Amino acid sequence: MRSTRTSTPHGRGRRRAVLAATGLVAALTLTATACGGSGGNEANGKPDATASRAVDSGGDRAGIPSDLTDRLKEHGIDVGKWKEGGWQDWDRDKWLSEAQDFVNPVIEGLWEPERMGSAQEADKTVTTKDASAAQGVSDPEPAPVRAEAEKTPYHENAAPVGKVFFDSPDGPAVCSGTVIKDVNRPGRSNLVWTAGHCVHAGADGGWYRNLVFVPAYNDLGTSDVDPGTANAQEIAPYGNWWADWASTSGGWIQGGSRSGGDGAPYDYAVLHVKPEQGSKSLEETVGAALDVDFSAPSAGEAGSMGAWGYPAAPPYNGLRMFKCLDAPGRFSLSPDLPTMYRIGCTMTGGSSGGGWFRVVNGRTVLVSNTSIGPTDNTWLAGPQLGEDAEALYQNMSKTYGGQ
Repeated sequence: MRSTRTSTPHGRGRRRAVLAATGLVAALTLTATACGGSGGNEANGKPDATASRAVDSGGDRAGIPSDLTDRLKEHGIDVGKWKEGGWQDWDRDKWLSEAQDFVNPVIEGLWEPERMGSAQEADKTVTTKDASAAQGVSDPEPAPVRAEAEKTPYHENAAPVGKVFFDSPDGPAVCSGTVIKDVNRPGRSNLVWTAGHCVHAGADGGWYRNLVFVPAYNDLGTSDVDPGTANAQEIAPYGNWWADWASTSGGWIQGGSRSGGDGAPYDYAVLHVKPEQGSKSLEETVGAALDVDFSAPSAGEAGSMGAWGYPAAPPYNGLRMFKCLDAPGRFSLSPDLPTMYRIGCTMTGGSSGGGWFRVVNGRTVLVSNTSIGPTDNTWLAGPQLGEDAEALYQNMSKTYGGQ
């Protein structure tokens, strides 16, 4: 999601009153443990889950196992340059795009605070003209809702939320993500929910590289911290968690584009991660994780939602966590595509992949994630998570959760 201009936002008093009544904000105050250091097929319009396994580090100077070197060379990749993503001589036709091509060896010390600070937002822009020309069933455009800064420390107020960093052909990039529960590993989940465009480029590309998740990034929300001089404990209180498995939808891989495209309604992904250092699970380490609501309630039934993330494009700088609370409406790019949720929100690029939450029977659950937004930063849209998203999640949990 990208923005190039900031609108003057104004809230909707009635909807905010509804949100306050639901207890959404209070429910999202999730107390955690103390900070520690430590492409698929598509049938009948329904994308199959597409999962990939990364390869453990070890072996040569770039941290690539020796048995992988020949395979990477076949794709035209200079193994010695992998530490920086290996994009120097990248060829779109040789871009690793299939499920079995995902490679993400752990390279200790790669994502230091200074490199994190250089990452640019992974944006998906829908122009105002494109949005107004959408031929699907859409409700009137929502009024902007000003993003509010989350309370600090983040590990006491929004523990499951963090940042996703990765390397792309354009350089280091950043999204947002959420720690989710693993039904097959109660209390010991290593799963992270984010957007498909934060792990895979879509129809015109392939898997991104050097993917890591950093929970509670900049935990104290210091707005003027200098990533170049900040210590790792300040920026990454729970350490860096490398994606050793990744899964996104066939709909995103086949239809995703720089503006979201036909893949936008399928723009979701799950990562299985492991710590750069340490042995505890992600959920045990941060002390919190959220269930995912795959019931795909209609916008009218959903009641109210909140979107969380780390906006990085101006007027934000990516150092602080923000949230938007609103009642969702319907948004559809085409009659042939599923309807998405849309809420008013002034968050910009960098918030992509961040979770959307609602309260069900007193529990806060993840119901969507940020996918696309307009150039004037007035709203966000996210996919409905139904049976296809649940199949992707279940496959990830059953096949890879115990790894």
